[in-house]
Amino acid sequence: MIIELRRFFENDDIKQDFSYEFDTEDEIISSPVSVSGYVKNSTGIVSISAQAVFTVSTQCALCAKDIRKKLTVPVKHFLIDQLNDEDNDDYIVVENLSLNLDELVMEDIYLSFPTRFVCKADCKGLCPYCGNDLNENECGCKKPVDPRLAALQQLLSDDE
Repeated sequence: MIIELRRFFENDDIKQDFSYEFDTEDEIISSPVSVSGYVKNSTGIVSISAQAVFTVSTQCALCAKDIRKKLTVPVKHFLIDQLNDEDNDDYIVVENLSLNLDELVMEDIYLSFPTRFVCKADCKGLCPYCGNDLNENECGCKKPVDPRLAALQQLLSDDE
């Protein structure tokens, strides 16, 4: 969705609500992204405030179970038409006073993603030796002894 911002930069105390959906080609996002919010100019400061709601479908990074979660990502930015200080990342520079909201929303969505998706916070994952799901039951695998510590293992075995 393209938002024309000229009237927001030229008029104080103006606000416009919006609500729409768009599809993404991202394989993890399994539903349309629903975006609702507003653009406003309040005392000369143009800002956008919205939230994006969508469903993520992927696999747990630890146990490989399928995950399907509904997520909500806030989208809040201050908009400017020109930047005086080139090192300032606090504002979004809007060239031609036209904003592609889909791109901005997708950036915020990607920045909100965790480094890995897990099915639950205390997921135990899979046994690295037999592949058993440790969330369902413990496995009887004996972990191999590091060859550098084999002599110490023998000392412990002799004491028993």
